[in-house]
Amino acid sequence: MISGIGVVFALIEVLFILMNVLGANAANAFYRFIQSLAEPLALFFPGLFQTGNFNLDVFLNYGLAAVFWLVVTGLIARAVSRY
Repeated sequence: MISGIGVVFALIEVLFILMNVLGANAANAFYRFIQSLAEPLALFFPGLFQTGNFNLDVFLNYGLAAVFWLVVTGLIARAVSRY
C-alpha cells in the first residue's frame, strides 16, 4: 500500500511533466488540477536545476521529485514489511 501511494505521487508528477512538455493549455481546469497536486508533491525540487530551457527544467525538477517519491516510499514499505 505504501509503495502504491508512491506510484500515485510519481504518476501525478509524470503527468504534469507530460502536460508541460507537450504544451497543454495552462488555462484548462484539468491542467490546473494536476498542477495543484504536482507542485506541493515536488517539495523542494522545483528550481533546483535552471538550464534556461523550460521543458528541460520541468523534466529534471519534477522528474527528480517522481524518482524521490518512488525511492522513499519503497524504502518505507521495505522497512515496514520487516516488522
